[in-house]
Amino acid sequence: MKKTINTAVNFSIIAITVLIFGACTSDPDSSGYEYMPDMYRSPSIETYVDYGEIRGRENKDLKSKLSALTPPRNTIPFCGTDSTEVRLMLPNLRKANAAWKESHGFYGVDLSKDDEYLLAANDINPYKLTAANSASMMTNGKELFTAMCQHCHGEKGDGNGPMVTSGAYVGVPNYATLTALSDGQLYYSIYYGKNMMGAHNSLLSKKEIWTLVHYVRQFQDPNYGKFDANGTAMKSVVADSTMN
Repeated sequence: MKKTINTAVNFSIIAITVLIFGACTSDPDSSGYEYMPDMYRSPSIETYVDYGEIRGRENKDLKSKLSALTPPRNTIPFCGTDSTEVRLMLPNLRKANAAWKESHGFYGVDLSKDDEYLLAANDINPYKLTAANSASMMTNGKELFTAMCQHCHGEKGDGNGPMVTSGAYVGVPNYATLTALSDGQLYYSIYYGKNMMGAHNSLLSKKEIWTLVHYVRQFQDPNYGKFDANGTAMKSVVADSTMN
């Protein structure tokens, strides 16, 4: 019995010794083998992390390179060769007002001393709403609104979202009262932010923001975005030059 116990102890010592030395490596930059890495290494994507070596796979071309880089100013993401899609992604005609620098954190970007929000009253939505794309656009708009806007503006766009009813924020407007605002002003407010609302230009593409402009219009008029059997837009109290 004693011999069996001694054999088990010796075997355990040898196994532990092999395990410890097996974790060592001659690479001075390596921490050795990782046991249960999910316990201390986040499986989610982190912005500035060396992804040159993950779970034993090494890519020397990626080592020590940032995983997220700021694109050069005034460049646009590649969005295909469709001229309509490309125009939607071009740099904005309007710039953020200089006052936005402190209130909304616009540092390192071109700013304007003019009242660009007022000038945006003349801007129209370049993303045309038609009988063919109305259903899909409103579906996409609802998804975007639910993810980005509903927590403050409410499911019905009445300004009574969970963040407002909880008392965390006040002064969120009811979209039904904003019929006088042009498409350009709605876009400007979402892109650059306005009052207590922060800028969403880092969260949404220009096409997505213009989609949201169409979607919030239906809170102002139930006929917005609806077409008759001939494909003619139904009469709406909301003026929109991008509807057929």
